[in-house]
Amino acid sequence: MFTQYSRRPVAAVVLGLASVLALTSCSSGQEAVGPDSGEAAEVDGAISLTYLQKQGDQEYFVGEAAGAKAKADELGIDLKVVNLGNDANKTVSEAQSAISQKSNGLIVVVPDPAVGPQVAQIAKDAKVALLTSDDQICTTGPDPSSCPAEALVPRIGFSGAQMGGEVGKRAAAEFKKAGWNPAETRTISAWKQDVTVCTDRVKAAKEAFAAGSGAPVRNIDVPTDNSPTGAQDKIAATVTANPGVKHWVVWGCNDENVQGGVTALENAGFKADDVIGVGLGAYLACKNWSSGKPSGMKAALFINGKDVGALAVQTMYDKLKNGKAFPKEAFAPTTMVDASTWKSAGVTCG
Repeated sequence: MFTQYSRRPVAAVVLGLASVLALTSCSSGQEAVGPDSGEAAEVDGAISLTYLQKQGDQEYFVGEAAGAKAKADELGIDLKVVNLGNDANKTVSEAQSAISQKSNGLIVVVPDPAVGPQVAQIAKDAKVALLTSDDQICTTGPDPSSCPAEALVPRIGFSGAQMGGEVGKRAAAEFKKAGWNPAETRTISAWKQDVTVCTDRVKAAKEAFAAGSGAPVRNIDVPTDNSPTGAQDKIAATVTANPGVKHWVVWGCNDENVQGGVTALENAGFKADDVIGVGLGAYLACKNWSSGKPSGMKAALFINGKDVGALAVQTMYDKLKNGKAFPKEAFAPTTMVDASTWKSAGVTCG
């Protein structure tokens, strides 16, 4: 899902940008670029937008692009969607390319938030509207988690606290239904620990589980790269290191982490009745259920990328056509699904 990036390619870019921002602030007495500076003008004619997505071939982002395109067609917007993969430097070059092609607005899902200040500066200089979807970026530094609220670029997506809370609540309900001995049970929180939105989700899941389970179950934090294979490898090692545990509860930043955990536990010989996996996304969880076989994947929070893509385009349209200010954040709805409800909820299982 929307949670994986690499910092390696952008170190020089970020250091250089930091120097430029520092020199600018010292010499002019002005603050560095903020999210409301360099306001884009309203557009009288046709609107042209560019949607820059990381991991554009991943199921969630495919849906997000489809939702954005459908909404653009409905509103008569010329929309170009660009797959950035995991290339942070491509974010900068594609933003520059979009502006040279006269895009009125940029919607960005960055592979690495470290490029946030540079992308914001590019948009400000060109007086082009900038909106993020899914992941946050900061205009004044590389780390959104330490960014002043006023320097965060407006974002369309999901509430990390709300999503994690729903996951933790469902995990607690499944745990109580299973009737497991807390002393023989462990929870696993799996996520890429330098991704702010992931930390928000996992923290909320832990808190909701603790509140809802009514039992002191020890948690194990497992750092991963947010991929199924990466999570599988790390969780397999965790299981090996805890031979006395009979029951496992797994949650994480996304479906990939939970799917990796469920697979690792299955490979270690644990039966479906001894595993509670609660995914986040449902696009991988549904594959367990479509087989009709018992699975440790008990539920998943369905987050529909189509809703985010459509809302991002609508929000940008309202800004450019009607002068409506961006909200600081706007959230799309979520739905908890399981083996009996995922089809009726509209989950696309590719």
